[in-house]
Amino acid sequence: MEYRKVRYTLKFLIVIGVALLASLTTAASNPKRIIVLQSNGQNFKPWSEYVKTFRQELERQSPLPIVVQNFPVVIAPDSASAESRLAEYFNALFSSQPPDLIVAFGAPAAVFVQRHRSELFPATPVVLAAVDERRIQRLGDTANETVIAVWVDILALFGNILQVLPNTRTIAVVIGNSPNEQFWVQEMQNRLEPLKGRVNFLFWDDLSFEEILKQAATLPKDSAIFWIQPQIDVSGAVHEGERALKRLHDVANAPIFSHDDAFFAGEIVGGPMTSVSQGSAAAAAAATRILGGTRAEEIKTLILEYGPAKYDWRELKRWAIPESRLPRGSEVLFRQPTPWELYRWQVLAVCAALLLQATLIMGLFYERRRRLLAEVQSRQRMIELAHVNRYSIAGELTASIAHELNQPLGAILINADTMEQLLRSSSPDVVELRQIVSEIHRDDERAAKVIRHIRSLVKKNPIDLKQLDLNEVVGETLDFLSSLAIARKVQMRSSVARLPLLVKGDPTQLQQVLLNLIVNALDATADRHVPERIIIVRTERSADWAEFSTSDTGPGIPAEKLSQIFEPFFSTKPDGMGMGLSIARTIVEAHGGTITAQNQSRGGAIFSVKLPLIR
Repeated sequence: MEYRKVRYTLKFLIVIGVALLASLTTAASNPKRIIVLQSNGQNFKPWSEYVKTFRQELERQSPLPIVVQNFPVVIAPDSASAESRLAEYFNALFSSQPPDLIVAFGAPAAVFVQRHRSELFPATPVVLAAVDERRIQRLGDTANETVIAVWVDILALFGNILQVLPNTRTIAVVIGNSPNEQFWVQEMQNRLEPLKGRVNFLFWDDLSFEEILKQAATLPKDSAIFWIQPQIDVSGAVHEGERALKRLHDVANAPIFSHDDAFFAGEIVGGPMTSVSQGSAAAAAAATRILGGTRAEEIKTLILEYGPAKYDWRELKRWAIPESRLPRGSEVLFRQPTPWELYRWQVLAVCAALLLQATLIMGLFYERRRRLLAEVQSRQRMIELAHVNRYSIAGELTASIAHELNQPLGAILINADTMEQLLRSSSPDVVELRQIVSEIHRDDERAAKVIRHIRSLVKKNPIDLKQLDLNEVVGETLDFLSSLAIARKVQMRSSVARLPLLVKGDPTQLQQVLLNLIVNALDATADRHVPERIIIVRTERSADWAEFSTSDTGPGIPAEKLSQIFEPFFSTKPDGMGMGLSIARTIVEAHGGTITAQNQSRGGAIFSVKLPLIR
């Protein structure tokens, strides 16, 4: 008996399994066919986002094989014949195999389906999705139809603008001129009546999109923009995809808000918005139930409400909107991570490496401090040596200085005697007296200039870098040394650049360099015959450099000593200290320049100094 029961049970299970396998095979060979009607163009937001997300949700939720065909419903305003032809096209396309389900996204597609239910497979169930409940109420209701509705809370959307931007005085609404959009213009005007005393509303439904862009660029202060992508503007143009919103964002001088998170991709500030993912998931769930056998009218109309408000961190920063104004529970997305969040592990690794090296660094720090102190002391000693060197040069120039002073002083004495004699006469010549006074004044200035020059040469002053003309420095130095050259019977010639050579430097120190070079040249030519005692001083411009050089007709520098000529305490003179050229190099390098020495082919040496020009 028990054996028979088991055998019958097995037979029953086998029959059930065969039936299920047959049904699955039939389902696989005959997949469910869905027609998706999308309002406006293929890439028209927000419905293009709803359709894309709906397909993804349908694949995730439905256990049945499904074929989805998507068709845009683009109807020109007031064109009933176009709607009829579109309905005839769908009938002709699916006459041999009617669809198992029609899903319409957006009010234009929903209007089209309900107007042509008698022509569009009346036995086929319909899901109307992403359409406002008010539009459904205007269209009425039919059997074998369910609705996944949204509720566009107009006061909440515009109230959000006034909450995050409390000083707003003008709100411009970007919308088109199609019948569906005309409905919304009227609906918004009615709903926003309580705010009209506080805010000036501009509805741009009567403008082309190009005119809208111009108006958006010149909005008054404390304005905002509410974006509803124009389906068909007043010129008849259709604006698909993201380009229209991006163009508006590029020119608008006010923040942009919207009603649907399909536009929340970088141009919208944020707020409470209809959720694409929520609406698509609900539409996919309803479609799955209908394809599974549930009648469409048995599925209760679902009205989707706003989720938590969300905001774009980048736009909040752009328009200086503090997060303290956002509603409680809001999400702030696209927040840029802090450097610590981005590079935390790299920073920790570097800190660890620095910690390991800290002991070594502390040890080196002490050595570095000692080295810096030594360098400061060395620099101070070099300054002292430079000062001593200037005293030494002044000593060598004593005869020249005395001669320079004797000439104006002697002239002053002669003029004073002459004036005294003229004043003793009964009728002195006033004109001649004035001329004598003028000559005394001139000779006094000449003597004072010599004294000032000597004083600046021997005075111990800090380095004073300023803009100067190298030609003027060279000219003053040559004037100062002219008497010494005459006394030593040396011809001193000069070739000065035509244009000013503007450099940044200390005039006293640069003059010291030139004095050293010329005095060395005077010493080098001392053993030559008088006609052969020649020194040439040149200034010229070479690329971005100002250059001055001294050349002499002396014996030159021994080739084996040429590389040591600028070393401290190295001298070719029997009684020289060997510091003049070393100090000159230190001064030139402190001015960002270079100094070189070489022998001339015809005899004698040439020293060249290059200093950077001021641009």
